[in-house]
Amino acid sequence: MTVIVLINCPAGLRGFLTRWLLEISAGVFIGNPSARVRDLLWDEVRQHAGQGRALLAHTTNNEQGYTFRTHDHAWHPTDHEGITLIHRPNPETRASSDDSTPESAPKPGWSRASKRRRFGRT
Repeated sequence: MTVIVLINCPAGLRGFLTRWLLEISAGVFIGNPSARVRDLLWDEVRQHAGQGRALLAHTTNNEQGYTFRTHDHAWHPTDHEGITLIHRPNPETRASSDDSTPESAPKPGWSRASKRRRFGRT
């Protein structure tokens, strides 16, 4: 089983993938091609993705039963003691473009709606 997820990729690339895979949702392709075809498809995806991101997940003979690859994605697969995990970047360490707007802290206490639900309409 092979799953390819495209985000913000050209429509031509989506059309190209429909030759071998079934598009079950916008940008989500599934199928069962051979390993050779899967690798050729992934090379085409990486070459023609443009500014978009892509993710490939497929079955394999390991402890997890699957593996995945990413292209221009902030999350990267990392091997940890034989198991592939996703390494997500820490949001505090990433440089944000709109640091000028402070995040609003949640207000302490109960909301009016929750007070009405809990204590009645009085």
